[in-house]
Amino acid sequence: MSQPPLPANSRLQAIALATAFPLIMVWGVNFSLQKYVFNVFSPPGFLFARYLVLPACALALLFYHFGTRLPRVPRNDLWVLAKLGFAGHFLHVGIVTYGIHWSTPFSSSLILACGPVFTLLILRYLGVERLRPAQVMGVSLALIGVLVFLSDKLLRARWQASFGDISLLLAASFFSYYTVASKPLIMRHGGVVTMTYAILLGSPPIVLATLPAAWNIDWSSISALAWLGFLWVVIVSAFIGWLVWGWINSIRGVARSAPLMYMMPPVAGVTAWLTTGEQFTSIKLMGAALAMAGVAIAQFSPNGAQLPPNPID
Repeated sequence: MSQPPLPANSRLQAIALATAFPLIMVWGVNFSLQKYVFNVFSPPGFLFARYLVLPACALALLFYHFGTRLPRVPRNDLWVLAKLGFAGHFLHVGIVTYGIHWSTPFSSSLILACGPVFTLLILRYLGVERLRPAQVMGVSLALIGVLVFLSDKLLRARWQASFGDISLLLAASFFSYYTVASKPLIMRHGGVVTMTYAILLGSPPIVLATLPAAWNIDWSSISALAWLGFLWVVIVSAFIGWLVWGWINSIRGVARSAPLMYMMPPVAGVTAWLTTGEQFTSIKLMGAALAMAGVAIAQFSPNGAQLPPNPID
């Protein structure tokens, strides 16, 4: 006897889950690909090119949703969006680019996965969320794990990689601010308008800041393979990837989708081991396990706020 067809909602849930797994794989592999692209373009060259391409993608998405009449946003909200664009793109993406360039793919994926801890601390600082005992334990465990993780490089005097990891921690805090500050705007204007306007307003400062370095790059010498990697990192992994992730969250909910992000560091680690020869000491693996356990406890403790994961850049 044949099984009855799944209800429409159940089918959509299954499609969303099936879409999430390859997306996490793309994001995990992306850390090693970014290392290659950054080495070819240089960090300022990559940022310059990225923020020429992303505004075009943002405008295309706005035209797709609204036609040629772009949505009007009050002046006060435009100012907030400009600050979000500066924090989320100039500061977060700018620091992440240098941090990944200086650090290693697995380290980068692990540090950025700690973003929900910073979101929780910001919510506590603003008085929005009261830290419960389990969340305090999770935050403490995550910070101890990160310190253990960083100690491996510090003890081996790998100063550049250590500075890269510390830079990534700072970058994660900026995106946590972006996550918290953008919520009221998303409620008023929707996710598409908030994301695209933040890109459009945050791009000019980055282009201007990186223009002197970009002026001295021999763009004609960059291979077609490197350009393909660049387009994959910027358009497929970052722009389209987070549109897809937003759709997955809208179907499954943040609470059910966020645990999938814990697959990303292992994927990034295996990819880095296969492609860049990254090594994993026992101290490094123990610190990573402690950090991820702490993030999970802080993020999913009973009666606690379900915190969204940070984006993959």
